[in-house]
Amino acid sequence: MRTFRHRTTVLAAAATAALALTLTACGGEDGSGASRSAGTQDGGAPAASATPGTGAAASGTSGTGGSGTSGTSASGGSGTSGATGTSGGTGASKAAARPKVATTPACTPKDVTLRADRQDGPPYTHIVLTAKNTSGRTCRLDGFPEIQFLESHRENVPAVAKSKPPTPVVLAAGDPAYALVRLSDGGVHEDNEPVSDFSVTLRGSDDVIAVRAPGAGGIAVDPAQWKTGYWTYELRNGADEF
Repeated sequence: MRTFRHRTTVLAAAATAALALTLTACGGEDGSGASRSAGTQDGGAPAASATPGTGAAASGTSGTGGSGTSGTSASGGSGTSGATGTSGGTGASKAAARPKVATTPACTPKDVTLRADRQDGPPYTHIVLTAKNTSGRTCRLDGFPEIQFLESHRENVPAVAKSKPPTPVVLAAGDPAYALVRLSDGGVHEDNEPVSDFSVTLRGSDDVIAVRAPGAGGIAVDPAQWKTGYWTYELRNGADEF
């Protein structure tokens, strides 16, 4: 009986020792695996980074697309800037683009149409004479309109020197020029004479242009007060005030 018990005890102890060794070995594998797993996570081994790498590649594709879009936008911005520069060049003043006076032919009565309008505000002491280039070609208006209001006064209406522009007016097809003309001082007296139409001659031409006076009753002129301004691109009331 003792021998059996002793053997049983020895076998039980051996089994316990074997089981302990087995558990120790298993624990070593788990620890090593955990260590490798932790090393992979921290060290970024290729096997562990494969999946994030794929995600990074997708993100990189998206980023590339975003870059392309941004580049396109930048290119568009540059194009807009270029267009602005072109627009600025296109918006150059007409004066800079006008032909040289010396090479431009003088306007003839066939090149322009003349119209007279009352200047705003009573009493109507002035009219505005407009010459519009209807010829389809560029021409030049020199000096001032040579106006004759009355048959009894054959001299031309005198010009006001301060209204003279630096150079003659060059009119492209369809462009107008203006001259301010004083008729009287606004008073009603025996020196005023009614006029329903009058004649205008362009500088350098002998042909007379008949112009209808504005208003149903025409205009009243005073030979002692009448004056005319030079042809100008714009009606400059401040400079031509007389």
